Parts: sequence; C-alpha cells; structure tokens
Amino acid sequence: MIGEIDTPSDSEFRGNLRTFLRENHPGKRPQGSAERLEWSRRWAAVLADRGYAAPGWPKRWGGMELSLSNQLVYHEEMAQAGLKPHPRNGVFTVGPVLMQHGTVEQCERFLGPMLRADELWCQGFSEPNAGSDLLALRTRAVRDGDEYIVNGQKIWTSRADTSDWMYALVRTGTQSSRQNGLSYLLIDMRSLGIDVRPIGDMTGTARFCETFFQDVHVPVSNRVGLENEGWAVARATLGHERSTAFVGHVIQYRKVLDELEQLAKELGSNSDPILRQEFAYLESAVLIMRLNGLRVFGSVTRQVDPGPISSISRLFLGQFEKRLHEVAMGVIGAYGLVGRGDPLSIQRGRWVWGFLSTRGSTIGAGTAEIQRNTLGERVLGLPGDPGMPNAD
Repeated sequence: MIGEIDTPSDSEFRGNLRTFLRENHPGKRPQGSAERLEWSRRWAAVLADRGYAAPGWPKRWGGMELSLSNQLVYHEEMAQAGLKPHPRNGVFTVGPVLMQHGTVEQCERFLGPMLRADELWCQGFSEPNAGSDLLALRTRAVRDGDEYIVNGQKIWTSRADTSDWMYALVRTGTQSSRQNGLSYLLIDMRSLGIDVRPIGDMTGTARFCETFFQDVHVPVSNRVGLENEGWAVARATLGHERSTAFVGHVIQYRKVLDELEQLAKELGSNSDPILRQEFAYLESAVLIMRLNGLRVFGSVTRQVDPGPISSISRLFLGQFEKRLHEVAMGVIGAYGLVGRGDPLSIQRGRWVWGFLSTRGSTIGAGTAEIQRNTLGERVLGLPGDPGMPNAD
C-alpha cells in the first residue's frame, strides 16, 4: 500500500469503492483508438452519474469532496483496477481553474459536461516559438465589442483533433508585455476559422496536433479571469488531485516493473549483470517515487503548499520512464527492432512503443530544464532568470 494503515474512514471507503469497481468495471480496454476513446467516455459518464468522479472537487460541481486520505485510497484503487477516471487528464487542470477563477455561469455551463466526458478538452499553450518560454507566445486576441478575434497557431496540442473545447493562453497586450499581457480563453473547437492538423510521431501515432486560428470569434464571456491577467490563471493551483495523483503513477510503475522483471526471466535476460544492476536501480526508483509522493501528501495535509516538491516528482518521473524503457530494450534485445503489430513482436510491441513514446517524457508537462530551474531557484537559492516572472 502507498500510505499508512487505513483509518476506519479509509477502510470503509475502500470497501465501498472496491464493490463499486467490481460491479461496474468496464472490462478490457479496446485496442483501436476511436473505440478506446468511446470506452473511456462511457466509463467517465458512469463515474459521474454514480457519484464516483473527481475525488477532490466540491459536491456542488459533481465531485466527491473527499478527505485527502480518502483521495489517496481512490487513486490507489483505481490504479489497482487498471482504470483511469477520465479520458483526458486536462479536466483536472481546467476544472479547478474554473472553480477558482471562473464565473458561476462558466462553472454551470462547463463542469458537468466536462466531468462526464460529454465534452473533451485540450490545452492550447505551446507555440512554435513559445514552448519552454511560454511568455513569448504570439497568438493574438483582439477585442471587438463582446467578442475576441483570435489569430495565431498552437502546437503540440494533445488530442486536439478529438476535442470539443480548448483552454488557451492568448496575447491581449503588447508583445513586450510578456506575462502582463496574456488572457485565458475557452475556445469552441467547432468555431469557424480553426484548422487542426495531427502531427505523426515516431511511434506511428498522432497524439499531438498543430492548431491554426484565422479570425476565430470567441465571446468575451468565455474569458476566465481579467483581461491581461491570464498568467495568474494559468498558474492556478490544481487542487488536491495534483497532490494525490502520484499514487496512480507509483502503482502503475510497480506493476510495469514487475512485468518487465518477469519477461527478463522468461527471456533469460536476467542473467546479464548490467541489466541486474539496472533493475536494482529501478526498484530503488519506485520506492523513491513513493516516498517523495508521501512527502507531497504530508505537506498538503499540514496545509502547506508543496511548492517545488512537485517539481521534484515531475522531474524524477520523466527520467524514470525513459530509463525503464531503455532497460526494456536491453531485456528484449533484437526484438526491439520489431514494431507494433508485427507477429514477431514481444508482447504486441508494448515495450518498443513505450521506448519511443517516452523519448518525450522529459519534455511534456514542463520540460526537465524548467523543473531544474524551479528547483535551482526555489530550493537551492540560485539566481533566477531575469526574463521570467517571479514564481512565488
């Protein structure tokens, strides 16, 4: 188990949740991407309709409003059952942002369909020349009465081609205004003037897209927060989910590492002394992830902002994912040359796909360089980048 011994409340909740998952488990996830998405959407709707969605959200908006220890149990049991509570992780980013910075009307309009996965969301932050330096973004929104006219381009937009809405940062101030000239808009992806183009990657899939905006009309009522104050909205706290979701990662990779170790035994790769040393490191790394996650959880329990501890977790996870799949390539040897779908592939090519996809683990959701900068400035006290806003 991830946490300490269950309290009576935790034990009762764990039992109820296990019963619910046993009676309502959606079955094995389909292989096709379209079928898998619909399967995930149906599961999200079941969770929302039965009161088992969004463990940290207020009940007013369809959440469970669980204690932090119950949230730990929730994520732990979901991971043990091999289930995700929603097809898009972004719902637990934009949802809390709306609750904190949005209007009641925005919450009433968007949160219910968002939670049931009736409407899917994507994030529109990165641009071709504004990735790590997000404050250099150039997509512009010019106000015209009760609307903004948006022109520009976003890139690396995960699942934009199957999304209904985008939460986007746009420039409403001058280009030199940096963080003081950004606004946070909710953009209907069905609007005229939006062109979404999937980007193929080396896994053979197209999980990312580039999105072009040409004279796209967005109602001012879809702005979250004040004009030119979108940077604060974008950096808004993500609520309790951010502090407890580490549980799913730890359990997921505990299972994946067990499976890789078993495969090494079956293939005879476990006799290689170098691979045995790598497995020793990975065993230690899973334990480190668990302990650091509990440290984050402890901070939140004491009502202390975990701050840069979350950057430690993100940085460590990205490095771990890459190294795990590099070890997997050593385990399967020449089979690493065989792609997914090939009848000769090991376990349907899962390790090859994982190796290719985790090349981006230290880029997405905040690059390793950004995480190191945060740790350098806020933990080690090193001088900050004068071009970046104060993180506090």
